[in-house]
Amino acid sequence: MTSPTDIGAALQQDGDAGGRTEPFGLGGSPLRSDALPKALGIYPYAADLWAEGLLWGAVLRSPHPHARIRGIDTSAALALPGVHAVVTAADLPAGPDGLPDGAPSGPIVADRPVLAAGVVRHHGEPVAAVAADHPDTARLAVGLIAVDYEPLDAVTDPEQSFTAPPLHPDGNLFRHLPLRTGDPEAAGEVVVEGLYQVGRQDPAPLGAEAGLAVPRPDGGVELHLSSTDPHGDRDRTAACLGLEPDRVRLVVTGVPGATADREDLSFQVTLALLALRTGRPVKMTLTREESFQTHTSRHPALLRYRHHADAEGRLVKVEAQILLDGGAYADVSAEALAAAAAFSVGPYNCPNVFVDAWAVRTNNPPAGRMRGEGALQACFAYESQLDQLAARVGVDPVEIRRRNVMATGDPLPTGQAVTCPAPVSALLEAVAGEPLPALPVDDPDAEWLLPGGPGGAGDPAAVRRGIGYALGMVHMLGAEGEDEVATATVRVSGDHATVICAAVDAGQGFATLARQIVQSVLGVGEVYIAPADSDQSVAGPSARGRHTWVSGGAVERAALMVRHQLLQPIAANFGMSAELLQIADGKITSYDGVLGMPVAEALEGKELWATAQCRPHPTEPLDEAGQGDAFVSIAFCAMRAVVDVDIELGAVRVVEVTVAQDVGRALNPRQIEDRIEAGVAQGVGLALLEDLRTEGGLLANPSLTGYRLPTALDTPEIRVAALLEERDVVAPFGAKAVSAVPAVTAPAAVAAAVRAATGLPVGRLPIRPEDAVTG
Repeated sequence: MTSPTDIGAALQQDGDAGGRTEPFGLGGSPLRSDALPKALGIYPYAADLWAEGLLWGAVLRSPHPHARIRGIDTSAALALPGVHAVVTAADLPAGPDGLPDGAPSGPIVADRPVLAAGVVRHHGEPVAAVAADHPDTARLAVGLIAVDYEPLDAVTDPEQSFTAPPLHPDGNLFRHLPLRTGDPEAAGEVVVEGLYQVGRQDPAPLGAEAGLAVPRPDGGVELHLSSTDPHGDRDRTAACLGLEPDRVRLVVTGVPGATADREDLSFQVTLALLALRTGRPVKMTLTREESFQTHTSRHPALLRYRHHADAEGRLVKVEAQILLDGGAYADVSAEALAAAAAFSVGPYNCPNVFVDAWAVRTNNPPAGRMRGEGALQACFAYESQLDQLAARVGVDPVEIRRRNVMATGDPLPTGQAVTCPAPVSALLEAVAGEPLPALPVDDPDAEWLLPGGPGGAGDPAAVRRGIGYALGMVHMLGAEGEDEVATATVRVSGDHATVICAAVDAGQGFATLARQIVQSVLGVGEVYIAPADSDQSVAGPSARGRHTWVSGGAVERAALMVRHQLLQPIAANFGMSAELLQIADGKITSYDGVLGMPVAEALEGKELWATAQCRPHPTEPLDEAGQGDAFVSIAFCAMRAVVDVDIELGAVRVVEVTVAQDVGRALNPRQIEDRIEAGVAQGVGLALLEDLRTEGGLLANPSLTGYRLPTALDTPEIRVAALLEERDVVAPFGAKAVSAVPAVTAPAAVAAAVRAATGLPVGRLPIRPEDAVTG
C-alpha cells in the first residue's frame, strides 16, 4: 500500500498538474494529479461547499412502495421557526393537461417525476422538500409534513408485472426485444438448460449525494454537483423547472467515485427549486439511507437458457429468455436490455440464436446504468451454461471455450460483424497458461488464508479449491443510433497548455489522459485541465468508456490543429512541408536532422488555440428481429478465478483472479491495471456479498452495515497476465475502454470456481453460504 509520504515523493518525481511528468506523453504512467489530495483527505467534494446565507434542504420520501397521495398538509412544517420554504409537485410546472405531474424526466423516457404527483411508485420516492436555516430544522420540518396515503398493492415480482394492472400511464413493459437468427428447427446432440438469477447490486459510492444551488440575478440557478453529465443534467433540470437551458449552469465538483449515474435528477431539480423559491443558496447532503433510495442500481435479472451443441461441444443453437426488473421508472432499461440480448451468447460463435428479452416496470427501486449493464447478467448465465456443457461433453472448461470462441470478422447474433480486434482465443490462452497459486495448507503460517480466517469455526479438512474460467464482452459508447460527440479546446500560451473539455473525470483518469495526449502531440510539459461545467461545449456522460474514445479523440484533434499552426511557419522558413517535422521529448526536429529546436523556444510569445469535435461512426437501432449494426466497438476479457470453499460452512475465499484484457493500446498502463483491479473487486462483490434486498418493495438493508461491500481482506490477489494491444483502427489512438469488462466477467469466473470446488450448480448471484454447502 502506498502511504501519503510515498505519494508525495512520487508527485515530486513525476510532477503535478502544472509540471512535466515522466515518462512523457502517451504510453507512460504518470501519477494522477489528484492522488495526493485524495490520499490526504483534502480533496474538495460537493459536501464541502459553502455559501453566504446558506440554507439546508431535506426531502420527504415515501414510506410505501406503492400508494395514492390523497392530500399533503405542509402547514405545520411551514410554521416551524427557521423554515423558509416547503415545495411539492404543485410547485413545479404543470403537465400538458394543466395538472401537476411532478415534471417527469429521464435519460431516455420522461416518466420519473421530480416530486411524486398523485401516486408514489417505489419506496423512498421524493414527495416534498424543505429549506431551512439548519439541517436539523430541515429534517424536523420534513417530519411535520402530513401526507394522506392510500396504500396500493405493490408489484414486486417482475414476472407478475406482465399481468398486473398498469403501474404507470405508460404501462408495465419498458421493452420487449426478440432476437432471431438462423434456423429455429436446429438442434444439437447435447442439450443443457439452466435458470439463473442476478441480484440488485448498488454502486454504493463512498460519498453520498450532495450539492449546492445558488439563485442567479436573471432568475436562473447555478448548481454545484458531482455530476457525470453536466450538459444532460443541465438540460433536464431546465426542462423540469420550465427554464431556458442558458439560465441553468451546472458546475462539476469533485466526484467521489462513480460506477454509475452519479445523481438521480430529482435531487438536483429539487435543490434548484428550493433555491429559486427562497432566493438563497441551498445545500443538501443525503444520509446513507437516502443515498441508497435516490440513485439507481443494477437491474436484477432472471435468465432461462438452453444450449444445443454437437457431440464435441460446438454450439449449434442458443435459446434464452431474459427478464430485467427495471423498477418503477424506465431510466436506461431499454439500453441494458439491448446489451443483454445482443451479448446473450457471449464471445462465442453460434449459427442459430433465439432470444426473447423483456424489461418491465415494478414497484421496486429504479434500476439504471452500472458498469456493463445487461452484459454482466448475460455473462453469468452463458458462462454457467458453458461449464455445464463442458461437463456433459467430458472436456475441461478451457477446452469447451477454445472450441467456440469468436474472432475478428465473426458475426454477433444481431448480424453485426465484429470488425474491431477480437483476440478472444489469445486472451483465454493467456490466463490458462499462468501458474496457479500455492495451497494454504502447504504453509503452516498461512492459516489465516483459509475461509473464515484464523480461529474460524471451520475444519481445514473441509476446504476445497476450485478453478473457474469466464470470457466477457461489453460494448463501448452509446448504441442503437445514439449520437456520440465530444468537443474540446486546446490553448497554448508560451510553455504551457490548457485543455477545456466538459468530460468529467469520475475516477477513470481522463484528466491524466488528456494531459498525456497534449504532451505527446505538442511536446508541452505543463498542461492544465480546466474544471468541467455546462458553459463549455458538450462532451457527454461519463459512461461506457466514452471519454477515452470520444473526448480523448476531440482533445487529440484540437492538439493536432494547434501543432499544425505551430509547425507550418517553421517549415516554411526552411522550405519544407510541416509533415517533415516531428515533435518528440519536447523538441521539434526535421526528418534530416538539420532542424532541432525546443518546443518552448518555438512557442515563445505565441498564443495558439483550436477547437475540435470527435464523433464515432453511426450505429442503428435493432430491428424487430434484433438485427442491426447497433454497436461502435466491443472490448473483451478473459479471467481465471481460484477460490477456496469450506463445503461444510459455505464460506468462500477468492484466492486469486488472473486477467487478460483486450485494451487496443495501453495509453497509461498503470491506470489500466488500476481500473482492472477496481472492476474485479466490484465483480467479486456481486459474486459473494453485494445484494440490495427488498421485502415487499421496501429496502431491507440501505446502509453500509447491511449492504456488504468487499473490503481489502475480501479482495483477492489480482494478476494481470496480459494487456493485449491490437489497435482498433476506428478508435482514436486505437485504444479500448477497460473498466466495465472486468466487472462483467469477474462474477461469472468466481461462480465457475465455486461450482468447480463444490460440484453444485450455482445459479444465483450473489452466492450465499447455503449455495456452497455440499453436505
